[in-house]
Amino acid sequence: MAYDTLTYDVRNHVAHITLNRPDAANALNLQLGRDLMDASLQTDADPAVRAILITGAGRFFCAGGDLKSFAAQGDDLPSHMKEVTTYLHAAVSRFTRGDAPLVAAVNGTAAGAGMSLVCSCDLAVAAESAVFTMAYTKAGLTPDGSSTYFLPRKVGLRRALDLTLTNTVLSAAQAQEYGIVGRVVPDDQLLAEATQLAEQIAAGPTLAMGEARRLLHSGLVETLETQMELETQAIAKMSATADGREGIQAFLEKRAPNFRGE
Repeated sequence: MAYDTLTYDVRNHVAHITLNRPDAANALNLQLGRDLMDASLQTDADPAVRAILITGAGRFFCAGGDLKSFAAQGDDLPSHMKEVTTYLHAAVSRFTRGDAPLVAAVNGTAAGAGMSLVCSCDLAVAAESAVFTMAYTKAGLTPDGSSTYFLPRKVGLRRALDLTLTNTVLSAAQAQEYGIVGRVVPDDQLLAEATQLAEQIAAGPTLAMGEARRLLHSGLVETLETQMELETQAIAKMSATADGREGIQAFLEKRAPNFRGE
């Protein structure tokens, strides 16, 4: 399917999603929200997709909300914001709840919704020149795109408050220190490194990775006993999968497993 604001293709079991509004710094407008939601549905429905790689075209990952398009709404802006965030939030939710892990390749500025998108990804690789900022309150707005959920979980509440209230701009190295990204690489190696990581993830036991992601999210809010019961249910379920059986057999036979995502 062709999109107006992003590109989408699947290679080696990795769905490559590139935000493609370079002339507008890949800023989030209504159409990009819609396209992201549709792309999330595609990844969820396609069993060939076993990892997702998200990056931006041009010099920016995503500079946040498209304030120019917002200003054009006049008195209709509150309703417009609800519509934009409805699509964006549906996309983040579907990406997060699916089995395929998300890898962000942060190629430039990640601000506002771009920062939120990075925080929602499971793994993140940043170019050395990338920078990160919340930016919302600088424009008199409040965070969206899941950052108030994921950012405190990644950096702690005090740092999350500091970043949100002061709009501090973090370098890639500082973002790695904070735990927002896991790896920082030279700019010209970003896509190669991120693609290699996504393909490594895609070769793994996809169903087990999906269950593991959901367990780690729920572990932050559930009681100990409830969480352990969820662990019991999940590991029992995975032991019945083809990949679960293959993983056990490969360990016993002292060979590398051949996972198929089943």
